[in-house]
Amino acid sequence: MAPLSTASRVLARSAAQCIQQTTKPTANTTARLAAVASSSFSTSVARNDGSAATFKSPFRGTSKSEQAPDFSHYLSKKSGNANALFGYFMVGTLGALSAAGAKSTVQEFLVNMSASADVLAMAKVEVDLTTIPEGKNVIIKWRGKPVFIRHRTESEISEANAVNVQSLRDPQADSDRVQKPEWLVMLGVCTHLGCVPIGEAGDFGGWFCPCHGSHYDISGRIRKGPAPLNLEIPQYEFPEDEKLVIG
Repeated sequence: MAPLSTASRVLARSAAQCIQQTTKPTANTTARLAAVASSSFSTSVARNDGSAATFKSPFRGTSKSEQAPDFSHYLSKKSGNANALFGYFMVGTLGALSAAGAKSTVQEFLVNMSASADVLAMAKVEVDLTTIPEGKNVIIKWRGKPVFIRHRTESEISEANAVNVQSLRDPQADSDRVQKPEWLVMLGVCTHLGCVPIGEAGDFGGWFCPCHGSHYDISGRIRKGPAPLNLEIPQYEFPEDEKLVIG
């Protein structure tokens, strides 16, 4: 039998003292004291027996019903490749759409930047050659630049052909600079710094640039001064015998 707890012993002792002090205890008093003592003894025994048992928390760990379900066996083995292919498809589609948008933007920009019909019409200049006497120069404006047109004489043509091409700074034969020997067409812009030379001047009877002293002969070739190249020849043609189209 397990020993009585301190409270039970105190209660039993008090009950015994009450019995001793009472000379004539009644039957009800005796029964009540016996019930109290028995209840205290049972409670003490239950507490002493329960102290040896271990306590397990219901919250320790998780049960199978509380675990996250595993759906790995439902997944297809090819799902990873399918997702990768879908991603590649989306990237390719977006790239194609972006390229198409960029193409439209650039094309529209280039169309707006291109020359209009009136500008293209001014890109060509038609000249009536019957108005230019022999041995004279005419200056016209083409694309914002001066153009020299010289109706050369026979002596000027002979002089241009007599020059030793190998002695020139920018070697070029007169026949390579003209389509018709009597007509010399060239841009009136000095090849040094872009000044406009003066006609029928200089040491070689052609053109002279007063800015830095460049001298050109009757064929527009550089003969003296800082200019590195001959005067430029624009694109031109003779659609008729007495008509010149520049551009």
